[in-house]
Amino acid sequence: MGRVGVITTSTLVCAPLMVESVEQLLSCMPLAKAQGADVVEVRLDYIKNFQPRQDLETILRNKPLPVIIVHRPKSEGGQYEGDEESRLKALLLAHELGADYVDFELKVAYDLIGAIKKKHGTGKVIVSCYVNGITPSKENFSQLVARMQSIGANIIKIVSNAKDITEMERIFHLLSYSQVPMVAYSEGERGLISQILCPKFGGALVYGCLEENAVPGLPTLQSFRQAYKIEYINSETKVFGLISKPVSHSKGPLLHNPTFRHVNYNGLYVPMFVDNLKEFFSVYSSPDFAGYSVGIPYKEAVIEFCDEVHPLAKSIGAVNTIVRRPTDGKLIGYNTDCEASITAIEDALKGHGNNNSTISFSSPLDGIQFVLVGAGGAGRALAFGAKSRGARVLIFDIDFERAKSLAQAVSGEAQPFENLAHFQPENKAILANATPVGMHPNTDRIPVAEATLGDYQLVFDAVYTPRKTRLLKDADAAGAIIVSGVEMFLRQAIGQFTLFTGKEAPTAFMREIVLAKF
Repeated sequence: MGRVGVITTSTLVCAPLMVESVEQLLSCMPLAKAQGADVVEVRLDYIKNFQPRQDLETILRNKPLPVIIVHRPKSEGGQYEGDEESRLKALLLAHELGADYVDFELKVAYDLIGAIKKKHGTGKVIVSCYVNGITPSKENFSQLVARMQSIGANIIKIVSNAKDITEMERIFHLLSYSQVPMVAYSEGERGLISQILCPKFGGALVYGCLEENAVPGLPTLQSFRQAYKIEYINSETKVFGLISKPVSHSKGPLLHNPTFRHVNYNGLYVPMFVDNLKEFFSVYSSPDFAGYSVGIPYKEAVIEFCDEVHPLAKSIGAVNTIVRRPTDGKLIGYNTDCEASITAIEDALKGHGNNNSTISFSSPLDGIQFVLVGAGGAGRALAFGAKSRGARVLIFDIDFERAKSLAQAVSGEAQPFENLAHFQPENKAILANATPVGMHPNTDRIPVAEATLGDYQLVFDAVYTPRKTRLLKDADAAGAIIVSGVEMFLRQAIGQFTLFTGKEAPTAFMREIVLAKF
């Protein structure tokens, strides 16, 4: 495995600045530098009442770091709607005035690049192409790259708008085989990994937004520098990720990536917005993609795509962790949710002196009514865990057939979901929410009637964004013991880390991160 802790990538981090005035631009550039940008992309097409010579001289005279000048027409995904001659004159002027990089679209670069080179400017030329619609095949992509390389640009850039994460593999292929420095990525949440994994495949540039101006599908500059540490990514970096839909809520990168570095393991953990499991596993089949966490809504469905399933995960019927076995490339499915959730609940009860049993080694859940809301992957882990501790499991789910199926598997009981609003629990019952209700951004909902919360001795919420959900706040106010999904998240991640790396997880270090950042 490659060297860890040694800066090996030459990939630069760029902040695109799309503001309406030169004054705003001059205030944003120092911010971008402070947050970790190596270079900024100045979008002239966003500036209102743009005055070419005056504004360019002001920008270039006051830049605190290198700039890429872009003046993009509407037809290429930009904002400019004026005449073409004026636009091109502005770009040529930027080059003449000493801009570090000037970006020309492929359709005009053939005619201009010769004239640019005759001027002997010190700035570099980027030739770019915005691919709208269906991402080209590898063959068509390669032909496009060959055309762009033949022009003689210093850097070539291709931007697509992918409809599926599997299209990123074509981009990685391009980056790996390009003969000149190349920028290639796809916009949007499905294209997020094309930015983060760019250094692994040799890309020249990645884009990150300012903390104050979040852009969907674009990492922040600070996440590149803190969570992903792209300067340490190299061709031998093993890729791990969360397979989920949606995926923007994931805090896995904030925990796993610093922990990889802490134990000197050359790995990277990224969010993966997956629409089709079959296509995903078919395309990302190389040893580079070494393991996955599995989130909503795939914990049950993903079993079909595992070559082997650990007995506990098989009995639960849900997988939250997949590891690609190095010896033969087979995908092995595990479940670390089960013990994580149940031990979190048990420890909270013990911490409050609520040990139900007189036998010291027995679980405080023994004989207790365990009211579970949600019979999906997380719910199944909780149900099997509760049953293993002797609890009596009662399940509510919008899909009553699914609730009944799980209840039968754990010798429990299922009730129609509509009964939940008026359900009266037994004394000392436990409530566990295993649905996405209350997850960011829809944080104002709870899955049960607020008036019943005081009847539970403990309320657990598998949701971990936000850390203290409305359900937990209301339960706390009602006098119940509360357990956040953050505790479950930490414990299942500790189990995942050991499976991913084969190393003992640094639990104290991981807990410190969770307490500080979650």
